[in-house]
Amino acid sequence: MGASSSIVQKGTSEQREVESLAASTGAMPMLQNSFSKLVNPQTNAIPLQSLQQVFCLNYKNPDCEASNIPDCFPGLLDHLGASIVDLFFITGREGVSWIEFLRGYLKCCGRMPASMALNALLRVFATTFTKAGLPLKLEFESSDDDCKISGSFLATDVLMLLWMCWTMLWDSSTSRCTKGKENLRLPDVNHLILSAVVSCTEVDSGFNLWDCGISALEVELPVGKFLTWDLTTVPSLTDCFTHFVNVRLQNSVSSEVKSELSSSSLGKIPPREVCNIHLLTHGRAWAISLSLKGTISAEILKPHLPSDSDETLENLLYRSSFHGRGLNRFWSNIEGYHGPLLFLVSAAAGDVHEDSALTQQGFENRDVFCGSSGSLYAIGPIFHVFPPSDMCLRERERERDMVWKDKNFVYSHLHPTGRAYEPYPKPVGIAFGGTIGNERIYIHEDFARVTIRHHAVDKTYQPGSLFPSQGFLAVEALISEVEVWGLGGRTAKEVQASFKKREELFIEHRRKANLKTFASWEDSPEKMMMDMMSDPNAVRREDR
Repeated sequence: MGASSSIVQKGTSEQREVESLAASTGAMPMLQNSFSKLVNPQTNAIPLQSLQQVFCLNYKNPDCEASNIPDCFPGLLDHLGASIVDLFFITGREGVSWIEFLRGYLKCCGRMPASMALNALLRVFATTFTKAGLPLKLEFESSDDDCKISGSFLATDVLMLLWMCWTMLWDSSTSRCTKGKENLRLPDVNHLILSAVVSCTEVDSGFNLWDCGISALEVELPVGKFLTWDLTTVPSLTDCFTHFVNVRLQNSVSSEVKSELSSSSLGKIPPREVCNIHLLTHGRAWAISLSLKGTISAEILKPHLPSDSDETLENLLYRSSFHGRGLNRFWSNIEGYHGPLLFLVSAAAGDVHEDSALTQQGFENRDVFCGSSGSLYAIGPIFHVFPPSDMCLRERERERDMVWKDKNFVYSHLHPTGRAYEPYPKPVGIAFGGTIGNERIYIHEDFARVTIRHHAVDKTYQPGSLFPSQGFLAVEALISEVEVWGLGGRTAKEVQASFKKREELFIEHRRKANLKTFASWEDSPEKMMMDMMSDPNAVRREDR
């Protein structure tokens, strides 16, 4: 009896420990409801097939922005559910017990370092590849969560990994929608794959990055360097997996969730043609969101994921081809918006490239640099992120009230009003980084040209080339398009709407003439002008 009671006591203590860890994630009520919905009352365990069905994906005819979809990709998704269950949920004779259900959830979505979360994602990817009968040069030393990984990736393997993560993100948004239907749409991620290739391998000098097919790349990316690239460039990639697991378990509670959710995407999104005419395509929006956390990341992706909202492009504040070119047109559309902004510019100087800048507090019309935080992005043909430099962060933490020359995040200056003469006029335009007259990115007033300088002039953002083969000399390119997207959510839009309404009332008030002043003909300006025209040499004395 003593041995029996000690086992019961041990099991109770073990269960309390696992439940405490699960409760720390905030998902305990959802896990209890999900287990009670899936459990077999006779065995008090979840049948293996039922749990696999929870995570099952079945997209047969996906669409893609640019490149052709490999024939093996839809089949790869068919094995995702079984791979997740086999890796993280230990199955007994009767199925998955309550304790093992919680343990499996913690291995997927528990609090863990970023490296362990990435390890879990790669294990899911490798297991899914194996079940689909595809070759992959990845080896895991053990089944531990933090085990060492060896081997390498091919460019096509990185493509499959990114698309698998996007599919999980798409599916998570799909299950929250209630109207409309749309098939799985895969983004163009060539810029992300080239970023990984350049960061993980030594690219030949004759390699043409502007016109490169991913399927033709035969380089191998060492897994160690790939992990470093992932954690520094796209640290939110693992969130696609954890969010997918949470949403699928939450949906298993509702009896309204139907099995066809996995085979068709619900929700309303812009047509493919509408998204492709904008600079912020699916792939570019997702790449930028993977470098961010929180609500800003969700706002960037809002126009590109299934949604119940009818206003899919409500975050687009300015587009030069629609609203008109020039700083004045730009300012009339973004003035009063106090929230994070994404500024994108597409320019051509021999080859087309796209750059963007993310600001955290909007634009201010000032003749000096301003801002508190932000990042620069090189989008095409290679994706790179240039966050604030370490020196800038240390200076800001040390003296928050002082203006340091390496805190030059944003410069936005219109033509000054009310000044007759300026001996040293400040440049009119928009700039990011550098100093006045020596900016890292400078958009001219007419939005027709952009000047890009070497990172040596900039101490605000981290160093790096904004386009391939960028030299030390300044490069001037012709702008083809400029876009600005607001990322402050509904509150920022409402504040801007109130600001514009006040401005319109103020302008209307100024246009109205004060009729009391001109009530008498003798006092009217018309009579004074007529008297001057009739006899301009007449001597007039000022009334005192």
